[in-house]
Order: sequence, then structure tokens, then C-alpha cells
Amino acid sequence: MLIWLFAWFQSSFTPLRVVRYTSFRVIAAMVTATLISLYLYPRFIRFLQLKQIGQVIRHDGPESHFSKRGTPTMGGALILFSLTISTLLWMDLNNLYVWMTLGVTLSLGLAGFWDDYLKVAKKSSAGLSGRGKLLVQFMVSGAAIGTLLLYQEGFYSRLYLPFVDPEWLYIDLPMWLFLFFGGVVISGTSNAVNLTDGLDGLAIGPVMVATGTFLIIAYVTGAVLNLPLPTELGEGYYQFNLAHYLNLPHLPEVSELAVFAAALIGGGIGFLWYNAYPAQIFMGDTGSLALGGAIGMLAVCTRNELLSVIICGLFVIEALSVILQTTSYKLRKKRIFKMAPIHHHFEKLGWTEPKIVVRFWIISFTLSLLALATLKLR
Repeated sequence: MLIWLFAWFQSSFTPLRVVRYTSFRVIAAMVTATLISLYLYPRFIRFLQLKQIGQVIRHDGPESHFSKRGTPTMGGALILFSLTISTLLWMDLNNLYVWMTLGVTLSLGLAGFWDDYLKVAKKSSAGLSGRGKLLVQFMVSGAAIGTLLLYQEGFYSRLYLPFVDPEWLYIDLPMWLFLFFGGVVISGTSNAVNLTDGLDGLAIGPVMVATGTFLIIAYVTGAVLNLPLPTELGEGYYQFNLAHYLNLPHLPEVSELAVFAAALIGGGIGFLWYNAYPAQIFMGDTGSLALGGAIGMLAVCTRNELLSVIICGLFVIEALSVILQTTSYKLRKKRIFKMAPIHHHFEKLGWTEPKIVVRFWIISFTLSLLALATLKLR
């Protein structure tokens, strides 16, 4: 929004031209969302306490979690608020990628809010059914991806392979299959983040790391830099295409998603300030389903659906631990882990909560660095 407003005045005040640059708006979006969330969270926490909107704890969960009963939940709503305000302020309002990603994020946030409401109202850890969540996730992701396929120039039902030059090897998928595949990526990431959200600060740290990785990828995928010509070639500028240099598919408008990603990180920073151990507020499904969906959309829009398995590796591990535990118990009546998701397994082994959280953050950061390093292997 501000990019249009400042465009009116930049002729009389030339420093406003800096708003045209995505790199400036990335920083501005992150700072804006951070300040909004840091300012509002104390008031939001008091409001939730006044309304007695508190966390419901599983009866079969670790005993150390019983003391957390009643801690304000639905904190993800304020992440989404700061994300939305900051994104709308600093984005190019003509960009369909951002609109679709923001739409998926807020839609899944509403589904998560309903899930949290049912839990609080019923005083039970059972909220919206798993099938209900999947139905909403596939409907929302299908609508968003279908819109991009129909109206976004350069966005095709095409699967790019990691570690391979996209110019000579990719897989063209039927539209229906790509819609299904995209739905699997988005719903899988959304549910995996939801499973990871079990300890103070555990989910939001890797969410910000993964989002930061996609911020870099989105900027590189879409940005074309105007660099000065070498002195011996005279005066002027030449265009340097980062995507072509790194053998990535070039999508000119996808760099605007870096603004969205920066706003998400900013909202996450404000939330982490109050969610760090011992947590004063939890994000709830309002936050976890929405933020996971946002990361899934970033993967689809930047055409890094397969690479997201590495970027979101920690979430994949958490989800796999639940799948393996459930399958093993159904088939063999034996459990692989002391408790699933796997972060509870380490709690049962006697690890302290801060130790688990920090070590899981380290794993997430390492996997993201590995994913970024693979960009030069194509």
C-alpha cells in the first residue's frame, strides 16, 4: 500500500524512491510486524486471562505440562494480525502470489481458531476432527493454487527437481495432479507444524528459520539486480539475474513474497518474546495451522516443494515420529518412542524443556543452511 502512496511524492522528495526496492520493504515489513506484536502482546495476554481462554492439557501428556494448564492460548491470532497489517502496508498490492499466500494463511488461521475455540469451550484437548482439518486444508490450498495456475503468468503445473538445472529437466503434471500434490505439501506442512507445537518456543523458532530460508529463495528466484558496468565498459548499468546464475526457475513477481516472509518473521519475533520458556502465551492451532500453511505456500510458489523436505526437516521428523508410533502400535501393539511426537520422547528421557527446544532449533537451522547450500549444486 505504502509503495503506491510514496510513489506520489517521490518526485518532490527523492529519498522515497527507496520504497520501490524489495530489499528495503523486506526490512521495513519485519520491523513493522515486530513492533506491532511486541506492543500488543502484553495487552492481548491480559485480555485472554480476563476471558479465561487458557490451554487445555492432554491427560496422557508429560506430568511437567500439567502446570501449564490455563496459560493463555490462541496467541497465533496476534501473529496473523501483525503479519497482515505489515504485509498490506509494504507489499505491492497487484501481486497475486502474496494475496494467495496471505489468503491461505488467514483461512487456515480461522480453521485453527475454530479448533481452539472447541477445545476451550469443551474443556477438552479434542477439537476439530482430523478429517475436518484435512478437508479445509485441501479446499483452501486447491483454491489458491488453482487461482495461480489460471491467472498468474509463468506459474505452471510443473515440478522442478532439486540439484538439477530447471532449464533441461522438470516434470509437467496434469493440473488435477498438481493441485493434489500442492495440497499435500501445504496440508502436510500445516499439520507438521501443529504437531511440533508442544513445548515453549519449540515451533516458532523453526518456523522463523524455515520462513527466513524461503525469504532468501523467493528474493533470489524473482530479483533482477541493476549493477553498474565495469569502468572499462563505460557508464551505465546491466541486469544481473540471480535465478539464472544459480540455475533456479526465474519467476519475476515471486520476489514480493520476501516481504510477506519478513512480516511473518517479525510477528514471530514478538510472539517468541512472550512464548520463550516459561511461556506466558501459546500460539494454539490458530497459529500453528496458519504458519505451517504459509510455509507450504512459500514452497509451492517458489517451486521448491521437494527441497522443502530439507528446509522443514524438523517438522518432517516430528510428523514421522507420530506416523511410526501409530503404525507400530496398530500392527505390533508396541511403541517405538516413549511418547510421540518425538520431543515428548526426549522429555520422558529426562531432558529439560529448554535443552530440547534449543537443540531442535539447532537442527532446524542446520537443515536450512544445508538446503541453501544445495542451490549451488544445480
